[in-house]
Amino acid sequence: MQECELTILENRPVARQVFQMTLKGAGPCRPGQFVNLLLDGLYLRRPISVFDAEGDLLRIIYKTVGRGTEQMSRLQPGAVLNALTGLGNGYDLTPAGDAPLLLGGGVGVPPLYLLARRLQESGKQVKAVLGFNTREEVFGEEDFRALGCEVTVTTADGSYGKKGFVTDALPEEYSYFYTCGPEPMLRAVYRTAKGSGQFSFEERMGCGFGACMGCSCKTVTGAKRICRDGPVLTKEEILWND
Repeated sequence: MQECELTILENRPVARQVFQMTLKGAGPCRPGQFVNLLLDGLYLRRPISVFDAEGDLLRIIYKTVGRGTEQMSRLQPGAVLNALTGLGNGYDLTPAGDAPLLLGGGVGVPPLYLLARRLQESGKQVKAVLGFNTREEVFGEEDFRALGCEVTVTTADGSYGKKGFVTDALPEEYSYFYTCGPEPMLRAVYRTAKGSGQFSFEERMGCGFGACMGCSCKTVTGAKRICRDGPVLTKEEILWND
């Protein structure tokens, strides 16, 4: 974990209620990690997954769903944000195999981009299925294609790409899977996807680095903190709270 001051270089809409922010001044970040941003007038920091990182540049993609993200969407280039960076236990690329599959739903798509880039750079043939509710919410497709990934987009209402959910577009062959998205999607992937994989969980976080225990979940080896021990968990260690 590193505390730093990040300067906003860009903050623009990329889909309905979805914004992309580019920041300068960050430290190293691995695929699947997140940042915790301090916003004026708000007590709790806002955890945002990392879309891309290169040198001291950081890109995040976020959806305006509450007071904090609404405030973020109004920030202009030149503004400075205090941030905790390099948070969380990110994706492990070791078991990916030659043809890994990435499954993202909505704002669960962003953390998969840096993962896809790292996998492609290591010679993997990445397949990505990106799921959204409707055409107006679609983002990231061209970014993944530009990396050389084989991309399928699904929309629940059929207004773009394949009608249905990410589990309706699973390819026949893949070596391993990585996924991030809302819990109903993750449960469906858990039931449907073959073989092993890694799940990145979206969870409300208080501190973001494991001190408050507010984001604990049960696993086969006991309680784990999503912010510190996660947000990535393997398929084999997950216990769903039914």
